[in-house]
Amino acid sequence: MDRRDVLKLSALAGATGVLTLAPVDFAGATGPASPSGGGSGSDVTRTVTGHLPTGVADFVYLPVEVPRGVRQIAVSYGYDTPQVPAGTLGNACDIGIFDQRGTELGGKGFRGWSGGARTEFAIAADQATPGYLAGPVQPGTWHVVLGPYTVAPQGMDYSVTVTLSMGEPATPVAPQYPPDHAPGRGRDWYRGDCHLHTVYSDGKRTLDDLAALARAAGLDFINSSDHNTNGAHAYLGPHAGDDLLILTGEEVTTRNGHYLAIGLDGGEWIDWRYRARDDAFDRFAKQIRRAGGIVVPAHPYGMSLASQWKFGYDNADAVEVWNGTWTLDDEATLLTWDNLLTGAARRGDGHWIPAMGNSDAHRDPDVVGLPQTVVLADGLDRRSLLAGIRAGRSWIAESSAVQLSFTATGPNGEHADIGGRLPVGPDAPVTVRVTGGGVPGALVRLLTDEGQMLAEPLPESGVLEWRTTASLAAYVRAELRHPVSPGSLLPGGAAAITNPIWLGRQ
Repeated sequence: MDRRDVLKLSALAGATGVLTLAPVDFAGATGPASPSGGGSGSDVTRTVTGHLPTGVADFVYLPVEVPRGVRQIAVSYGYDTPQVPAGTLGNACDIGIFDQRGTELGGKGFRGWSGGARTEFAIAADQATPGYLAGPVQPGTWHVVLGPYTVAPQGMDYSVTVTLSMGEPATPVAPQYPPDHAPGRGRDWYRGDCHLHTVYSDGKRTLDDLAALARAAGLDFINSSDHNTNGAHAYLGPHAGDDLLILTGEEVTTRNGHYLAIGLDGGEWIDWRYRARDDAFDRFAKQIRRAGGIVVPAHPYGMSLASQWKFGYDNADAVEVWNGTWTLDDEATLLTWDNLLTGAARRGDGHWIPAMGNSDAHRDPDVVGLPQTVVLADGLDRRSLLAGIRAGRSWIAESSAVQLSFTATGPNGEHADIGGRLPVGPDAPVTVRVTGGGVPGALVRLLTDEGQMLAEPLPESGVLEWRTTASLAAYVRAELRHPVSPGSLLPGGAAAITNPIWLGRQ
């Protein structure tokens, strides 16, 4: 089935971001009727080929007319990768599927997404390929979704094969979502990594692997954040325990940046099929909060295509300023975040965006817990942890070996911790105290809305004090840095970064 004519007739569809091809018809494939909807037990296959030109829509929908009596739907696909000149983008195409409930943005029809990590998948009532949602294959119009991420100047030749297996459907399996609380230690500092990938998207680690590595890293909590799918949620329960809280979430991977939905209700899915110009982000940020979660732009200056954040920060609950091993894009994000703090100081309305850090670990040698966010929470439970992150009662550590405390005190016993406010007059003396450990040769940096005010080696005692006033510093935040590399014009890599302490009466 050649789709060239369909593309010619639908040339205008690319401008709207969606192109729909002619349907794949399985007429005559229905097996004998039965009370349970079973069929004949045979397999029926259709293959579609076509060509996508450069400038094609973000998403190309291939309708599949699914008859009654289908036990399983399986899809495989491929595309050509012609040579292109150096510096020119070649072919890359993602894939996923929506069921008979439709492809409406944010609708109920989502049944899975694997991006470019897989060339085939299958869905049945009792099981599905990781990244896809198990459940009955109901009759109606399903849609295989091609996502031509980049298209070479020659265009992209593609092939999609759909196989329907007729027969009695299996019994669906009940989901095992993780509990939203663990015993914990009461009000305390809890360590977590909220940006992690597994075989349910483009990672190479199983859920068993992930849980084991989180425990080995000394983490108290993690967040499941596979790309554009909630497929892992239903299988996370057995991997949680009294020693590890597992939150359910998603990395929402749009064409204009990625963001984390952290701490969603189990089974909640967040759509990603929009750009900044589509004015859809705010809608899905609200959905995340209704589902109990928070919104965190990820690696805003990421180096991969379409990973740079372009939706702004007005509707963010925090920002990931440190992603994996410390690199120049983290340094750029840190500067941007510091500018956001200065803007908050100017407004004086008490609203500011906290920072957090996560590993974004996919596979070996990525290190789970490098970095990790250390959160002051009332308990080891979803609500308390997210409240702590949202309030900025947190700091970022390179590993569980790094220790830090950061406080500010006033002349009359006033006291504030990370994320808090020290209510003193503009000229009252303020003492800032940093206590650190676990970073050989650490350099302490103290920064305010004016910039870096101090950069000194951490004393052997592990304690450093600095004095200022609220008239000189709207806020103070602290960093522990590794020693500077010889000849470098930049500070050493980060070992710890705190959220600010705000100074002065609001």
